[in-house]
Amino acid sequence: MPNFCAAPNCTRKSTQSDLAFFRFPRDPERCRIWVENCRRADLEAKTSDQLNKHYRLCAKHFDPAMVCKTSPYRTVLKDTAIPTIFDLTIHLRYPPTRHRKRIKELTEEDLQKIKERGSAISIDQLHAKKVAAMEDSTSANEDEPQMSTEEKTLREYLKSLFEILVLLGKRNIPLVADKATDAEHLSNNLQALIEYRINAGDEALKKRFERTAVNTEYLSATQQSQLLDVCENTVREEMLMEVRESRFFSLVTGDLVTFGEVKHLPLFLRFVNQQNVLREEFLDFVPFDSDEFSLVDKLEALLTERFGLSMEDCRGQAHKATGTNTNKMKAVAVLLMEKYSQTLHMPCSHIALNIHLSNNLPYPNVQIVMETLNSFRSFFKNPLTHNELQKAISNHFQKNEEKGAALQEACSSEWTKQHSVFDLLLDLLPPLLLCMDNIRESGHFTDAVRSDAYTIAEMLSDFEFIVTTVILKNVLTFTRAFGRNLQGETLDVFFAVNSLTAVLHSLNEVNDNIEVYHEFWYEEAVAVANVMEVPTTVPRLFLRQQRAANESEVNVEAYYKEYVTVPVIHGVIQEVEDMFSEINLKALKCLSLVPAVMGQMKFNTTEENYADVYSSDLPNPETLPAELHCWRIKWKHRGKEVRLPTTIQETLQLPDVKFFPNVNAFLKMLSTLPVLKLDGKEGDTASERLQAYFDGVPPKQWNKSLAMLSVNTQVNYDLDVMVDKYCRLYPEDEQEAEAEAEMEAEAEAEMEAEAEAEAEAEAEAETEAEAEAETEKEAKDTAEEDAMKE
Repeated sequence: MPNFCAAPNCTRKSTQSDLAFFRFPRDPERCRIWVENCRRADLEAKTSDQLNKHYRLCAKHFDPAMVCKTSPYRTVLKDTAIPTIFDLTIHLRYPPTRHRKRIKELTEEDLQKIKERGSAISIDQLHAKKVAAMEDSTSANEDEPQMSTEEKTLREYLKSLFEILVLLGKRNIPLVADKATDAEHLSNNLQALIEYRINAGDEALKKRFERTAVNTEYLSATQQSQLLDVCENTVREEMLMEVRESRFFSLVTGDLVTFGEVKHLPLFLRFVNQQNVLREEFLDFVPFDSDEFSLVDKLEALLTERFGLSMEDCRGQAHKATGTNTNKMKAVAVLLMEKYSQTLHMPCSHIALNIHLSNNLPYPNVQIVMETLNSFRSFFKNPLTHNELQKAISNHFQKNEEKGAALQEACSSEWTKQHSVFDLLLDLLPPLLLCMDNIRESGHFTDAVRSDAYTIAEMLSDFEFIVTTVILKNVLTFTRAFGRNLQGETLDVFFAVNSLTAVLHSLNEVNDNIEVYHEFWYEEAVAVANVMEVPTTVPRLFLRQQRAANESEVNVEAYYKEYVTVPVIHGVIQEVEDMFSEINLKALKCLSLVPAVMGQMKFNTTEENYADVYSSDLPNPETLPAELHCWRIKWKHRGKEVRLPTTIQETLQLPDVKFFPNVNAFLKMLSTLPVLKLDGKEGDTASERLQAYFDGVPPKQWNKSLAMLSVNTQVNYDLDVMVDKYCRLYPEDEQEAEAEAEMEAEAEAEMEAEAEAEAEAEAEAETEAEAEAETEKEAKDTAEEDAMKE
């Protein structure tokens, strides 16, 4: 039967957590203090014996210094431990229920006493109760057996192995270094680290493997898989506990990854933890080998059945997809919104809006441009190819050195991910083609590199590619500033949202005057093609279709207007309207709750008009107008020395934001929206860490479990928990290890007995030899005496 935590607003139970659960003490004085700190009015009438028998508190409510882990099996409290860590406000977000633990309302003076009590109670005050407490008040793990020496040895050995695996994951080191062609001669990094730890004096590993032949494998593939699974699941469960505590989250998916010839979709969760810090962590890989309906079912099953989350608490979704997968992920987003209306579909904060828009355009010519851009990232990662591009830029812009230098500097960064990527691409088209030709003619590159250069050159020398690039550059000029602001600070995002009408107006004006705009854009494309010596033709397939239909000569400009310009402008308008629908805009306009935005708007904001987006999630929706009025007054009449917080995260860190429960709930839900940027260093998002793992490890050596350890560096986990979990999941391995230990002990005893017997035999032989030597000496002496007498 599971143990449930008696603390208010705590839903943990022993079957879903690795936390320790502790009984209420039988000592009446200590038990009274525990009840007072819990603020459970319904427990005050119960005796200490009743509380000790039927009620528990989990370890989360005690200062870590009060909890002692005496072994992997046993966790106890110090004799003076008092629970002091409780969340007494989270219940305000939820409607009252019949089964909710009732919280006793206290005054500010009572709350202060509770905070001080943890340090006020001295050891002397409770020392008199110590004997009775030791007899009656034990932890929830009081019946756990004491460990034998063999068990302790085994757990130390497992802990050393987990330390090595965690190191491999954090350092992006594959289990096997694939540098040899013969599989039998692959360098085993795990084996090498174990040997290093043994040589460095790791007693647990040394005892385990000291008599193992150095050319044998320390761990079988099955054991490695089991250990890695435990690592992965422990890290994931720690992260999921934080998500469950925060309740609201958003889904973010990344680029497809191929494991074992099966495509997988990386899945991330964005949430605000209990410290009000916005986090985005990697969750798992989802198989991508089915249609959109099956994929939605897989996502739901994964999140709800396996990971214990509720899709009703999902507040946003963002999907990064390219090529033929774009339509599939858009369909997934629509299906999720049909089931869960508050799962708002938005662009992802760490992808430039113009790139996101282009990826979502379902036209083959646009997708070819985007795939070519993606190929540049891996192609120019090689320093030799990058140097060739720098030379080509310098040669092409000999007469305009300033522009050449600017382009060289731009290409030294992640230029394929910038908001102005199509402007850069258009300027780089002639140097890029020159670079590819030089690589193909050079003998300093491998056949594979020259083959890739040939493929890219074929794309670049296609007039349809040039026209499409020019059209994308000009159409997306109207969304470039808008997209850049979306990735800016909170104030920038708020004003970007309010400028959307102007952006759509500009795009519609282009659409209404498409004849004029297309003429200018086509002339620009022809000029670029002339510089690159590319003929201005229509695609070969279209020409063949025209001949088959006995059509007259094709007008090249009219063709590209009908099949490129018009579809692109229509597609961009539709995508912008879909991604920034009315409900999405309402949610983002709630950013006016951030004090800096309120100040910029002269405190004349109207959040009440947008509150219906999250009205069901607010703790006290009926008091929202009055609370918002107080929130505005608070900041409007602040002191001159008080600075207005500029971001959601800064606002959530304010100590008095908890006195505005509706505002607090609004800000936390807004934080999870994928369009808002994450705080922290650039390049430090979970998706970027995952990409760094894939870039740093050869594809054949990719490992899902090590990827989890590499990406979720902010997740705290305990090696002892991993050891406990492994022993629970694989008890037969523990038994085998114990049997091996017994056999080794017996073998050692036999060897010692044999050594003693050999020593005794040697001693007897020495004694006999000495006796024989004495006898021989006596005989010799007698013979000499006899000879002298004669």
